[in-house]
Amino acid sequence: MDSCMNKSLSESNLTVETQKDTVSPSTFVSTRNKRKRGNEDFSTEFAAFKEEMKHLIISLTAKNGEELTKIGPTLADIQQSNRNIENSIAFLTSQNEEYKKKIEKLENQAQEDRKYITILEDKIEDLHKGMKKTSFEVKNVPKKENETKEDLIGMITCLSKNISCDLNRSDIKDIYRVRKRKEGPQNTPIIVETTSTLIKNDFFKMSKAFNIKHKSKITTKHLGFRTATDTPVFISENLTAKSSRLYFLGRELVKSKCYKFCWSAYGKVYIRKDENSPIILIKNELQAQKLLQGD
Repeated sequence: MDSCMNKSLSESNLTVETQKDTVSPSTFVSTRNKRKRGNEDFSTEFAAFKEEMKHLIISLTAKNGEELTKIGPTLADIQQSNRNIENSIAFLTSQNEEYKKKIEKLENQAQEDRKYITILEDKIEDLHKGMKKTSFEVKNVPKKENETKEDLIGMITCLSKNISCDLNRSDIKDIYRVRKRKEGPQNTPIIVETTSTLIKNDFFKMSKAFNIKHKSKITTKHLGFRTATDTPVFISENLTAKSSRLYFLGRELVKSKCYKFCWSAYGKVYIRKDENSPIILIKNELQAQKLLQGD
């Protein structure tokens, strides 16, 4: 028995004894009581939380309602502004369509007007050609001091005798020298208006024949000038402003060596590449530009 009492407790017995000392009936009871009180506290806290959330939601809802109440008129104004903008856009669209129709109508009218203007310009050009069909120009004639019509008539009658053309004083309806421009040449052309187209054509024809026959061609001495130097004189048709421009473009074609011949007859301008090529009538500047570009 003493031996049993003297025996020390083993490690396993110490563990058991410790557990016995730690876990007691009173400990279990107190633990169960605390757990019960924790559940009640949780329920109370949860109820309080719900109440707090309820008040918070009500407060937020009230604030949102106030905000919506404030925003409502602003949204209404925005909607009204949008409607006004839509109405304005619709009005501008319809107005734009009306303007498009008016512009198309004006463009069509402008095209018709341009066609009519072209017709009128052609008629005026024909009238001018008709007025000039009995006249011709004598260019590069030196101007005398205090020159008169009698001086001009004497020059032309003297020239007609030298080229074997029977042109009398009575055949000249009018004669005058073109007024010079401020910066233009001094020796402006002399315009000779005859009484008939036949007389004009005959004079023009004889002057060309004289130039072909004589190497010196027509000079100032054939007009009665007594000077040391003979200035060349040129006889040409009295062209309108439009025909003069076309004649200039025709000569440019000859200078560019695209064409060999350029001449005028009865107020019209003609060009020709060579003796065997067809004769081309230049009707307008656009045609002349195309010919110059090789089109």
